[in-house]
Amino acid sequence: MYNAIIGAVNGVLSADRLLEGLDNDLAALFRPDGEVSIARLLRLPTLLMPEIGDTRAPQVARVGNVVSLTHSGRDIHFRFVKSITIPDLPSDRIAQAATQLGFGRHGFTRTRWTVKQADLYQVLLEAQILDLPRPTVFELPATPPDRNMIAVMMPFAAEFSPVWQTLKSAVDDGGWLCQRASDIWDNSVLVNDIVGLIARSKVVICDLSGRNANVFYEAGIAHTLGREVVLIAQSHDDVPFDLRHHRYIVYLHNSEGLNELRRSLASRLRTLMAR
Repeated sequence: MYNAIIGAVNGVLSADRLLEGLDNDLAALFRPDGEVSIARLLRLPTLLMPEIGDTRAPQVARVGNVVSLTHSGRDIHFRFVKSITIPDLPSDRIAQAATQLGFGRHGFTRTRWTVKQADLYQVLLEAQILDLPRPTVFELPATPPDRNMIAVMMPFAAEFSPVWQTLKSAVDDGGWLCQRASDIWDNSVLVNDIVGLIARSKVVICDLSGRNANVFYEAGIAHTLGREVVLIAQSHDDVPFDLRHHRYIVYLHNSEGLNELRRSLASRLRTLMAR
């Protein structure tokens, strides 16, 4: 599902146009007991664009999130934050995908805020509206990151079990979710599970200890997808030259060192997860 805000590109919309034209199932979800569920709306990705043919506004659509919504007299005021990873999109290309997006032929010619069942990101990818590179060796999911999810990329060797427990404890301390690739089996090809986990995570922790080639590869994917990456290692020598200009955490693999790693990591995560 996604919010579709048509016309109100200045962040102001007549209150009677809010949630216009919802089908019965969506109306029950977003207007329980007749009151608009603002919290549920703010969780959805948002497509914001002017009415098609409106010469007063640039004919571009933007994808992002609404982060606040308040009532003021007969209007609502909302704050839209554009995604930093998705460029402005020509309105006419959005209109060409009207059916896939859940709109009729003239669905973009009336100012309103509605909610549609379609997967916004999947439609933008499949309709080739987003001119993104397409990997040939793994599948790139078309889902936005979960703002509460942290991925861990690390060697699978048993000796790293205490490190994993330390990382998980640091994540648990902040009330976030944490997974590593070995906990997932959604695809027959392992790399698709790894890429999927990175894609849906806000932060990716990469343990470079032992100069593990798999973790280097995963760190590169995370950087390419624009995820926040926290590098950790048991030695400065484990960090390759191309990554040494990034700040990283060096830890000792003993009780005292792991406790310090937990403290340092929790502090860094609090900063990143608050953004």
